Amino acid sequence: MKSLNEQIKESFNEASDKTRFLNEIRSFLSSLSPEKINPVDCVLWVDKEMVVANNYNPNHVADKEMRLLYTSVREDGYTMPIVTIWDEKMQKYVIIDGFHRNLVIRKFADINERCGGKLPIVVLDKDIDQRMASTIRHNRARGSHSVDGMVNIVFNMLRDGVSEREICEKLGMEQKELVKLKYITGFAKIFKNYKYSAAVEKVVDERRVVRETAKKKEEEKK
Repeated sequence: MKSLNEQIKESFNEASDKTRFLNEIRSFLSSLSPEKINPVDCVLWVDKEMVVANNYNPNHVADKEMRLLYTSVREDGYTMPIVTIWDEKMQKYVIIDGFHRNLVIRKFADINERCGGKLPIVVLDKDIDQRMASTIRHNRARGSHSVDGMVNIVFNMLRDGVSEREICEKLGMEQKELVKLKYITGFAKIFKNYKYSAAVEKVVDERRVVRETAKKKEEEKK
């Protein structure tokens, strides 16, 4: 009787699409794993054309940083998968975190050739509508989320009727952060009729006093 390893190896050798075969094995093993709640328990390799950037989070990287990331992938390989959510409508994996790691394979031919045009991904078990909050949580956890990205995402959440409290809970923000974000960017003008909580009104009043005091001091200097 053949051992399990021998059976797997034999099936692998017979498989016409070996990457797909290994992905199926990984998915099956993960379904049995006590750690399956963690997406990293199941890393899949998929064609890079199946992975697309999201359309709500501005992503910018300087040439120097991109070159450093390329060197890292060239020397050490992909050590972190790209975090995605499956979009049923698009039939694509939408990037939640890892946009720049995704860029490396597209910009550098040697990486593309070495990886066979495939990217390592993990798939979050979340609805596609939750992807904005997931992106912010990933970025904020490492302190790299841009103000532009925050404005865009918060705007969409408010527009969709998400409450101030829910926004703070989902994005890991404090109320003061939300208020500052709106006022620093001029975002609050869009929602001038928005009903703020008492705590938020207090913060707004404090900022107003600071502005008026600073203005008064400038006038006195004149």
